Amino acid sequence: MQEGNSRRSNRDRTEATRSDLIAAARRLFTEKSYAETGTPEIVAAAGVTRGALYHHFADKQALFRAVVEGEAAAVAKAIELATPRTLSARDALLAGGDAYVAAMSLPGRTRLLLLDGPAVLGRAEMDEIDGRHGNRTLREGLAATMRTGEMPKLPLEALTSLLGAAFDRAALAVDAGASADDYRAVLAAVIDGLLRRP
Repeated sequence: MQEGNSRRSNRDRTEATRSDLIAAARRLFTEKSYAETGTPEIVAAAGVTRGALYHHFADKQALFRAVVEGEAAAVAKAIELATPRTLSARDALLAGGDAYVAAMSLPGRTRLLLLDGPAVLGRAEMDEIDGRHGNRTLREGLAATMRTGEMPKLPLEALTSLLGAAFDRAALAVDAGASADDYRAVLAAVIDGLLRRP
């Protein structure tokens, strides 16, 4: 019994240290940028040793990857919560788009996912991360809309990529102070333009 508690306690401490590092790094990366943040600042902010950082992450870039993965997962979760199965395919696409723009308005998230992410990790790796999260939800929504016949059959990957880029551009504009309502209206018009007319 004692050994089980000790193992769980060690695992809990390990997970807490990892979480503290990710949280501290996220705050510093969004306040200062990836390039301007050093590992000594991260470990000081997390209240851990440099050895603890390198026990959990190979380097600063690996820690950044973990931050980005967590942010991308949070965006996908927000989209999924906003798109219950009770919605029509069209309404789910529109609600998912609204949820994406809203989720990306969390301070620092646009910088992490759309600016520093591609610069630090490269476009190919960011596309892989997005493919597991935000673009996955978009791809699933578009596929569902094609299955119901509400949208003509189009090359799914190309459509997901282009529409995803439009959502990313909207998030960047809104983050810079543009009207979220204006971008939502245009994105809704684009989606409606893709749908079949009765």
